[in-house]
Amino acid sequence: MMLTPITSMRGALSALALTIGAASLPHMAAAQEAAPAGAPPQGWFKTCAKQEDADVCIVQNQLVAQNGQLITAVGLITVEGKVNRKLMQVSVPAARLIPPGVTMQIDGGKPQKFDYAVCLPDRCTAEIPLTDAIIASLKKGSEVVFTSINFRRIPNPIKIALEGFTGAYDGEAITQSQAEERQRALQEAMQKKNEEARKALEDAQKASKQGQ
Repeated sequence: MMLTPITSMRGALSALALTIGAASLPHMAAAQEAAPAGAPPQGWFKTCAKQEDADVCIVQNQLVAQNGQLITAVGLITVEGKVNRKLMQVSVPAARLIPPGVTMQIDGGKPQKFDYAVCLPDRCTAEIPLTDAIIASLKKGSEVVFTSINFRRIPNPIKIALEGFTGAYDGEAITQSQAEERQRALQEAMQKKNEEARKALEDAQKASKQGQ
């Protein structure tokens, strides 16, 4: 999944975030507003890749619905090489109001605004420079809330637990095979939830017919 370049480095980083992140997710279509009960947790993990003359690592957490649709994806990107840069990106469903951007609150603290960098048919991605203060706050925090405003002007806050963030940020990146296994396990969990929901509906329909 690639983005049309915006400007040289910003476009490259946006593309990298979604490309590397997508390796651990099923295909995402038009997104929905909130995670359904029982959706499989994603957790924090780190992936690294060589991109031309730079080493790019992304610490990320992605929430998806049972059908694979995007709820929220967070990526802390570190680029080391000829150009050194740190960036934090948040992707939310499409059909957002652009001026408000996305706000981040760690443990109910002061909101920090992310401005949108790009919108695609299935998502909008906002970003800010990644500072040491942000990293420290995330490491000390227990949860982070990202809030976007949908086209109905309704705030859509999404909570993400910060348990495991420090280990992912300071630890080793997962391998490609581990990323593939993560995707397989996630798809199987989603399939199981969908089958359980389908069976529950069929059972309810049968019970309704028997009661007539």
